[in-house]
Amino acid sequence: MSQLQVVFDNAKAEDRGVLVGCMPAGFPTVDHGIDSMRAMVEAGVDIVEVELAYSDPVMDGPVIQRASEIALANGVRTTDVIRSIEAVAASGATVILMTYWNPIERYGVDRFARDFAAAGGAGIVTPDLIPDEAGEWIAAADAYNLDKIFLVAPSSTDTRLAMTAKASRGFVYATSVMGVTGARAETSNAAPRLVERVRAVSDIPVGVGLGVRDGAQAGAVAGYADAVIVGSALIQCVLDSPDADGRAALGKLTAELADGVRNRRR
Repeated sequence: MSQLQVVFDNAKAEDRGVLVGCMPAGFPTVDHGIDSMRAMVEAGVDIVEVELAYSDPVMDGPVIQRASEIALANGVRTTDVIRSIEAVAASGATVILMTYWNPIERYGVDRFARDFAAAGGAGIVTPDLIPDEAGEWIAAADAYNLDKIFLVAPSSTDTRLAMTAKASRGFVYATSVMGVTGARAETSNAAPRLVERVRAVSDIPVGVGLGVRDGAQAGAVAGYADAVIVGSALIQCVLDSPDADGRAALGKLTAELADGVRNRRR
């Protein structure tokens, strides 16, 4: 059984949503990033989504782009990302990774899957890799019992939704808006319908990302989705104050989000 399935099964038994909190490895330093992720876990995050900083993040909005720029400027490397995953997983957290395809290919597909699994990673989100072009990755992920998390969008056809859900394991990542990441005043009206369409073709859990910034929004999204994915709002806490104040703000927001998914609004 995959690590992610355990998380979703436990949340279902408790009739609540799953909170996925995102943070770039190496931001602003490797050790600081690890501390931030651990703080999120202590405050109630169910799954930590580690972001691998990349120079051409086509899906990411300005907050994640800025954090990635800082991590890269400070010299973060893929080996640092693996070390970060190992450190956070060792604390008992369930850890996934979000990365564009180029860093995996450059590192070596089988080697990446092997090292990620050895570090305790559960699965990988690949935003620029579609299932019909992912044969090499699917084979490597299956060899090391890793969950493959592909993306769907409001524009996805029913055929594409079914194919993506079938290729995925752990959960499907539903992007709630047509655009880049970032906290928004209101979550997308298209998201509930997209989740409904995925559930019409598969029983795989669905996580909704792009836009959530507070506990009320998290509770609303958890009312129709299995997981709520939050990145920019959490990362902004560290951007605003990369010190003890930032960690306190990060913990406070995480706790608010965790309370939201545990008190879902149906």
